[in-house]
Amino acid sequence: MASALALSPTLLPFSRHRRSILSPAPQNPLLSSIPRPHLLGGGVVSLPLVPSGRVLWRVRAETPKQEREPMVPPFNVLITGSTKGIGLAFAKEFLKAGDNVVVCSRSAERVELTIKQLREEFGEKHVWGTVCDVSKGEDVKALITFARDKLNYIDIWINNAGSNAYSYKPLAETADDDLMEVVTTNTIGVMICCREAINMMLNQPRGGHIFNIDGAGSDGRPTPRFAAYGATKQSVVHLTKSLQAELQMQDVKNVMVHNLSPGMVTTDLLMSGANTKQAKFFINILAEPPDVVAENLVPSIRSVPSRQSMRPTYIRFLTGLKAYSQIFSRLAFGARRNRYVIED
Repeated sequence: MASALALSPTLLPFSRHRRSILSPAPQNPLLSSIPRPHLLGGGVVSLPLVPSGRVLWRVRAETPKQEREPMVPPFNVLITGSTKGIGLAFAKEFLKAGDNVVVCSRSAERVELTIKQLREEFGEKHVWGTVCDVSKGEDVKALITFARDKLNYIDIWINNAGSNAYSYKPLAETADDDLMEVVTTNTIGVMICCREAINMMLNQPRGGHIFNIDGAGSDGRPTPRFAAYGATKQSVVHLTKSLQAELQMQDVKNVMVHNLSPGMVTTDLLMSGANTKQAKFFINILAEPPDVVAENLVPSIRSVPSRQSMRPTYIRFLTGLKAYSQIFSRLAFGARRNRYVIED
């Protein structure tokens, strides 16, 4: 299901987000002073000795293959949480581009209906689907096996599955089950999927790209009424940065992890929280339908493997400039009033 939420003015992007929607991830200046690791025999990565004669750290890693086959379309794409919302919209756009797609969901019924719908529109030889709960390691391993069986390899993996348990209330009033669903899906699920996708792609001749979807809270700003969701989305951005650093440390040349930001999307997840004056105001101003967002983002996603790039990227739909422009139009001219929901 879609995972982008933003219902508070504190969540608006500031100028530091006004980079291109397809730009290299920022580098941490503190890392520039740390000596680069050296690859030793047996796959041991070790930093030089510090003056005291102690080794800073050693990490045992498999030595990756330095050469890979070029990625050319059509691409094989796997999207989690892709039977509705932005995930389904992504699937349609990739299929329109001629790619092959694997969809999945926790609901067997939704998977069946989605596959039927997509095959009627795009043919039976380009789309497959299976049940998968991303919070369960055995399910994700089975998803990998399914994808390999149908397509042999995956070029693009999008971690779209996300949840706020359809709950908008203070954390103090949130049930245990709701908290567990949010954390296990948004944090544990993304970690498991990244782990399994990386292990699969390391052994693929073409390598692969993983895209983690962010959401409200990913920039560190508060998310009142869905605090747990915001905390998990900030963890996704941190996870992506850490994985990028790990891949660089291990000198991996054929796998990269990226961030993907769809902004505010009019999915069931977002609209279930449209019950306050503030929420209605910002949904009308900033939100867009899933098909509009997917139509904009999918070409940017596909351009990454098409350019044979292995640089980390952060692809955004709702940039700071776009957000402030739409807010100005509303305040100055009344644009987008009552566009999706009737405001008080």
